[in-house]
Amino acid sequence: MFAEMRVSAPAKINLNLKVLPKRADGFHVIESIFQTVRLFDDLLICIEDGKNTCTVECYDMELPEQNTLSAAYKAFCLHTGFDRSVRVRLTKRIPSGGGLGGGSSDAAYFIKALSQLANVRLSSELSNKIAGEVGSDVFFFLCCAHPGCALVTGRGEIVKPIKPRQDIHILLVFPGVHSSTGEAYSLVDKAASEGEFADCPSFEELETVYNGPIVNWTFANSFTPVIARRYPEIGAAIAEVRKAGAVFSDMSGSGSAVFGIFASAGEADIAFHALISKGLKCVAA
Repeated sequence: MFAEMRVSAPAKINLNLKVLPKRADGFHVIESIFQTVRLFDDLLICIEDGKNTCTVECYDMELPEQNTLSAAYKAFCLHTGFDRSVRVRLTKRIPSGGGLGGGSSDAAYFIKALSQLANVRLSSELSNKIAGEVGSDVFFFLCCAHPGCALVTGRGEIVKPIKPRQDIHILLVFPGVHSSTGEAYSLVDKAASEGEFADCPSFEELETVYNGPIVNWTFANSFTPVIARRYPEIGAAIAEVRKAGAVFSDMSGSGSAVFGIFASAGEADIAFHALISKGLKCVAA
């Protein structure tokens, strides 16, 4: 072992998420605003003697043998010629199945670290090739550091960074259910076939809405109504966050984490304690 690096990988929320029909390649088109939040996984990446192996250690949750880190390693090696063995010690704080992009963020920050350890320049073209083989949210995390915000469309590969607001205070609430991304897309497709669509601003309007008064935000999430029908705990959590004083609240991604946007740190702190007192798992982000 001759080199190591520690990195922190942030979670994200989707302030707006419109799901459009599938493309010819099978991926859905989205129109979204991604914003990183202050909830992080930590990675310790060590280059070891030996070749062509990636060992992932995680004591916080059981990871499948084929995970986003092993996929990122495989894609990085394929496109760069890197072949040294790597060991990753992952400390998980971002829950899986929450719509917070934890696995994608882990993969992206692992790729960034590998590029520095291997002295490989991570061009936009190379980043997109690797991200495309790992996961759609990886494009955003490779493009935007924390704090970061971006307009995102295509399957996720079209990322336009915008200036993140400094005047919003975020709470994350975890309703205690696990939402499957595959199931979520199936439910959205079914709803769309029956004429049910999220009432979101147009993609061209997203940045203007984002920079306007939060009380006037008209953002929406195509997944929220269909997932909340399947898991009532999610709708109940959104209602509790709004009752606690959030100016805006919704589910992130395909769920199941819920977020609230507050006008001040003091209001967010009061809401945090109110939500905790009701038995909800909550973190300031």
